[in-house]
Amino acid sequence: MAWTFGRAPFLIAGPCMVEGDTLMLRVAEALASLAERRGIPVCFKASFDKANRSRLDGERGPGLDEGLRALERVRAATGLPILTDVHEAAQVALAADVVDVLQIPAFLCRQTDLLVAAGRTGKPVNVKKGQWMHPEGMRGAVEKVQGAGSTEVAVTERGTFFGYGDLVVDMRSFHRMTAATGAPVIFDATHSVQQPGQGEGGASGGLRQFIPPLLAAAAVSGADGFFLETHPDPAKAPSDAATQWPLDQLDALMDRTLDLWARARA
Repeated sequence: MAWTFGRAPFLIAGPCMVEGDTLMLRVAEALASLAERRGIPVCFKASFDKANRSRLDGERGPGLDEGLRALERVRAATGLPILTDVHEAAQVALAADVVDVLQIPAFLCRQTDLLVAAGRTGKPVNVKKGQWMHPEGMRGAVEKVQGAGSTEVAVTERGTFFGYGDLVVDMRSFHRMTAATGAPVIFDATHSVQQPGQGEGGASGGLRQFIPPLLAAAAVSGADGFFLETHPDPAKAPSDAATQWPLDQLDALMDRTLDLWARARA
């Protein structure tokens, strides 16, 4: 299934990291059901490598080859389009052969070689806004991807560093990034409630309880799409355990969010 950012609202969701097939398919099947019930585009996401771990011994995932094979199995079983992160220019072409959407992590949103490599594939590209950047600063990232050849580019708000170990979301960012870039703007609700380095053993902590109100605010403030990491048992997730949304609560959360999105535009 081809993916386009042009049909709003849409959802990008899935576990933080590629895990076993049983868990991945459980999440993907729930997302496919949500897509059919609500009539919205849904893209499954999972990362084959979490390259920015807090500690050397932190879980990183199965790696490029095994991770891409796992993502390919999800698409074959469910028909959902697939998104994954790329961290180095050398990974881009291999990932683009398998997935439908490439994502540039926030910490790498200014890496020209990576952005250009992603754009050259012609695939849709989602660029996450760096936690230190102002909304207008994303214009350059979008121009790099588009200049290299991709016509489908989105940008994602995922919070801005506020002092040490916390993030805040400026709801003006959606309109400001739209005006600056001309690209659809996504709200990443789960990474926006992270507390980097504040979890047990130096891992990222988070304040999951603020996901619903932030999603509600983003829905009425101009977000075109939503990004959520979701897991059947977040406490046992190998990455971002403090901020992944429980899978059995996803439908209720998205129903509320999508209803608010529609009412704000009525």
